[in-house]
Amino acid sequence: MSSPRFLPAGAIVAIVGNPNSGKTTLFNALTGLRQKVANYPGVTIEKKEGRLTLPTGRAVTLLDLPGAYSLTPNSPDETIAINVLLGQQTGTPAPSFVVCVVDASNLERNLYLVSQLLDLHLPLIVALNMVDVAEREGYNINFDVLEQELGVPIVPVVATKGRGLNVLLQKMSGPLQVSSQRQKWKADPVLADEHAELETMLQSEQGLSPSVAYHEALVLLSSEDAITQNGRRFTTTIIEHVQQDHRRLRSLGIDPMASMIEARYAWIHSVCTAAVSFSPAVRRSLTDRLDSVLAHKVWGLAIFFAVMAFMFQTVFAWAELPMNWIANGIDAMGKGITVLMPPGDLRGLVVGGALGGVGAVIAFLPQIIFLFLFLGVLEDSGYMARAAFLMDKLMSRVGLHGKSFIPLLGSFACAIPGIMATRTIENRKDRLVTMLVAPLMSCSARLPVYALMIAAFIPQKKIFRVFSLPALTLAAMYFLGLIVALAAAWVFKKTLLKSETPAFIMELPPYRTPSIRSLLLHTSERAWAFVKRAGTFILGVSIILWFLATYPKLDGATPSERLEKSFAGRAGKLIEPVIRPLGFDWKIGIGLVGSLLQREVFVSTMGTIYNIADANQAEAVSLREKLRADVNPITGQPVFTMLTALCLMVYYVLAMQCLSTVAVVRRESNSWKWPAFMISYMTVLAYAGTFLTYRIGLLLGL
Repeated sequence: MSSPRFLPAGAIVAIVGNPNSGKTTLFNALTGLRQKVANYPGVTIEKKEGRLTLPTGRAVTLLDLPGAYSLTPNSPDETIAINVLLGQQTGTPAPSFVVCVVDASNLERNLYLVSQLLDLHLPLIVALNMVDVAEREGYNINFDVLEQELGVPIVPVVATKGRGLNVLLQKMSGPLQVSSQRQKWKADPVLADEHAELETMLQSEQGLSPSVAYHEALVLLSSEDAITQNGRRFTTTIIEHVQQDHRRLRSLGIDPMASMIEARYAWIHSVCTAAVSFSPAVRRSLTDRLDSVLAHKVWGLAIFFAVMAFMFQTVFAWAELPMNWIANGIDAMGKGITVLMPPGDLRGLVVGGALGGVGAVIAFLPQIIFLFLFLGVLEDSGYMARAAFLMDKLMSRVGLHGKSFIPLLGSFACAIPGIMATRTIENRKDRLVTMLVAPLMSCSARLPVYALMIAAFIPQKKIFRVFSLPALTLAAMYFLGLIVALAAAWVFKKTLLKSETPAFIMELPPYRTPSIRSLLLHTSERAWAFVKRAGTFILGVSIILWFLATYPKLDGATPSERLEKSFAGRAGKLIEPVIRPLGFDWKIGIGLVGSLLQREVFVSTMGTIYNIADANQAEAVSLREKLRADVNPITGQPVFTMLTALCLMVYYVLAMQCLSTVAVVRRESNSWKWPAFMISYMTVLAYAGTFLTYRIGLLLGL
């Protein structure tokens, strides 16, 4: 009898599971702040790792794999998960151990993935998550029987509350256990014989390991097209053998994929029959009762729009006080530096360039934090899936379905992960349409621009004695992006990317209480990413802009005159004739050009420009006050008005002002054609929309 094996220090432990199973919540609960996020080499799929110290004192690395319903790849995310498990992913060692997270309230569906993991004969623990939800819905699970049926350890947990985590860690510290049986499900005898023969050939001719050969044989028999998918390379003998197998199976009337799926679910049903009993609840479950209102075709939509309006109201109102604290702190820092440093270019660079640019952006950090907190609550509670369900009817009118709404809604935080989330859309044309319109969602980078313009120029008035005009203006910018995105999608589906509207099938997860720890962890990651961007990229841009706005120097000229004659001022003057029909002057032009890299750079640009223009001002004045006070020296008219602010916000809703997004679309579409088209149509859209807003505003006397 061989001695038991234990996880060595530094081992890789993979966490895998279906979407909505609580996999990432468990990962966050186990690793806390000891995480790092990067991309897998060569692809834009997020790789999340975390350190975990076991009760034995050994430290291991936890790897949170992309969610997967099965090990038959239907998307790039699932392909990555499978390659990691099989040790075929470049730059990622094969895991020594696997934790499969299973939703206890959806046991039969989740066990499909477990059945495939058992076939690979990997050391495995099943973390049976959300057992509290299963109990409330009337499911009684006999954990001992389930463990006996599966042949691997079963650990009931509630990841959001931390229940069962100590037991899970103890199990991970013990001897590694592999299921004692292999392929407990029974396929058609002819199919089973063909699989065994092909598995042997793959080991002998391709040199594949038993686990990889077993999995590859299943994939090749499932679909004849799999021979050439995902970069597979096989010998001529293997290819001819697979083609012959498919011809034989077709002649016998055997559909290999359907046969394997039916066989797995037959075995899964027998497991659930033995291990699970159901006690019909006297009352409907909480999920059913909530869905009768929140997923209602009329009341559900009304509640959805009310939730969105409430979110923008609170994001604007709650962030005001901490924003003022940050702004006052930055002003105090600027005064202190001014006192300590002698007059000269170095002080101008530090105060007017670095601090003025970065400080103008950092002041909006509270709004970023509140926005991500709200989005996290909506997602973790299960409400986000209902929003997609409610929007399905509207999405179908423009040729898309509700699955496209998830990437669009995710793009409110950042278009990059939103575009990456389109991988879950099976139809390539639908995926391209969603990618092309995702940047129209108002991401968090636009929020500093909106907040600056609204705080400076939108009056504090109450609408219906509940919502403030600034909050409704902010909400209007977000809804404008969504409406224009749907209209653009309709046009693309009717012209460039014609295809049938697909049916929408989506799992609605049960409602859950969001994990406070997970929410804070996710929000802190996003907030820290914003701060790092401000402290690196925006700082660099601010320093370069300070130089361009300071030189060449003109002796005897006022700071405002020197700014106008500087390199930056001359560039602004050059493009002013183009943007004048939009109500913008040359200073705004400098901001528009600078923010081509990232949208929030507009705020840091304005901060740097107005600090240089007001270099002789004794008292520190906020950027919004400087914008209000700026006057055209020729006409005597204010440079910024409420109409100017509205035009700027409309421009930033519609314009493609983020090169990182362009790069991701290039990678996801594998072509420069679509990024070039996206830049072109959004630029035309932004110019036309802003021009129309300006002309209508003038007619209304704004």
